[in-house]
Formats: sequence, C-alpha cells, structure tokens
Amino acid sequence: MKPAGKRVSAPLVTAFVITKVVVLAGGAAGGTLDRIGQGKTIKIAYREDAPPFSYKDKIGEPGGFMVDLCRDVAKKLAEQLHLPSLEVTYVPVTAADRFEAIQQQKADLLCEPTSTTLSRRELVDFSIPTFVDGASLMIRGDGPRDLKSLAGQKIGVLGGTTTEQGLRNMLQSARISSDVVPVKTHAEGLAMLDDGKISAYFGDRVILISLIKESKEPGKLKLAENYLSVEPYALALPRGDEEFRLAIDRALSHIYRSGQIEPIFKRTFGDVNPGQVLLTLYSISGLPD
Repeated sequence: MKPAGKRVSAPLVTAFVITKVVVLAGGAAGGTLDRIGQGKTIKIAYREDAPPFSYKDKIGEPGGFMVDLCRDVAKKLAEQLHLPSLEVTYVPVTAADRFEAIQQQKADLLCEPTSTTLSRRELVDFSIPTFVDGASLMIRGDGPRDLKSLAGQKIGVLGGTTTEQGLRNMLQSARISSDVVPVKTHAEGLAMLDDGKISAYFGDRVILISLIKESKEPGKLKLAENYLSVEPYALALPRGDEEFRLAIDRALSHIYRSGQIEPIFKRTFGDVNPGQVLLTLYSISGLPD
C-alpha cells in the first residue's frame, strides 16, 4: 500500500488557481492590439534622418514614405478594431536605438527603412515586405566609380546598420583594403563627402538620391551605376505578438491589393516609375484574406 501524499489545503489550491488566471488574463490584456484598442492610440517610431523614407520635415513634422504608409496602416487597424479612428503618437528614434524602442514598448511599430535580417528577427518581428532597395556609392564627379577604385580610400557609411556590415563584407570578399568611416547620420556622411573628407558614401540608392539634393553642390555628386546589394524593407514590431503582426500584415495586404500604395508612393517619389521589382513585390505581398 502506497503512503498517502501530503494533502494540499483548499485555500492554497484556490490561491494558485486565482493567481494563474490573473497571470493569463494579464498576458492576454498586455498584447499590443489590446493596448492600442484601449488607449485608442498607436505609437509610431520614426527616424529624423532617413529621407525619403522617414524624416522630420521643414515644419518639424514626421514625413516620408514609411511614415505615410504607417499612417494608412493605422487607419486600417482602426477599422479592424471597430474604432472611428486611432490617434498617432510619433516617437523619434535613431539607427542605434530603434529596436530597443520596440522591445521596451516605447513604440508599437517601427516606420523607417528597416532591412529584414535573420539576426534582427532575434530581437523583433517583421511585417510582410514594404519596399526593396539596393546599396550603392555616392561619389564626387571626379571620384572612384566602383569598389576596386576605392582601394586605400575612405568610405563613409551609417554606423551600426546592415549597410555597414554589408560594405565590410564586400570589401573583405573582394580583398580590397579601404578605410570604412562609420557616421552617426546620413547628413554627417553627406557633409564629409562635400568637404572631401571621404571619397565615397555607401548607402541605399533611394536614400542617396535624396541626399544628393541636400548637398552644398548637388551637381558635383552622382551615384555609381551598379547595385552592390539588395535590401528588403519591412515594418519592425514586437517579437512574439502574432495577433498584432497578423493585423499589420492584413492592413498592408489591403493597401497593396486595393492600389492605395500608389498615391503613397507618389507623395514621396512623384512621377518616378517604381520599377518592375517593386511592383512585383507589392503584387505577391498583397496576401488574400
């Protein structure tokens, strides 16, 4: 005959059950969609220095393609949550602290040119793709035209980004010895190129095109012709929150399938042809319901 086990008192069992229910309920209520619905506010993180995707405009307001896209996403979320509207709160971030803002719930959605990588997916989750770009070189008219010509030269790049790592990897693979100069902002890199402190500035082509317009002497700067990498962009959001990610993907899919992405694109890029690669991206990323 087995010895009788210790009996657990009814109050202890009741306390345990109540505690577990409270924990589970708290976890469910703590989801991003719940917080957004209860507060009727969504917190959008944006960069002040990443035009034309995310920046602060001349009157101090957030602007750019990704910011405009997220505004439309917020409208779609309001519809999903059966709310008349959602208030948007803007949270400025930098290239260095943007993922921390999402991890620490300072922001719900990261709306800037964020490249999707497997290592970053250890920190945050990503929506379906929002854009595709490629890295290239911004150079002076009399400067080096390709990576081989940059041997022994100084190349500027935004520090702490996949773009910086991609540049270092390319130089290493090609066995080219160049001095990589990380900068804190694109504006700093442009100023260094304008002043001849670096021979080239490495970045995503669309961003470089926008930077040339801000140069002291735009006519003296140009882009190298070749793409040196391909960068798929997406919106970063809290890791593990599948309901919120599904809601964001649903909002983006509806924007793509309805054609709403076209006026958003034109607001930033004007009548520039988006190109077949980008059109294909929106075509295949617009998931059916």
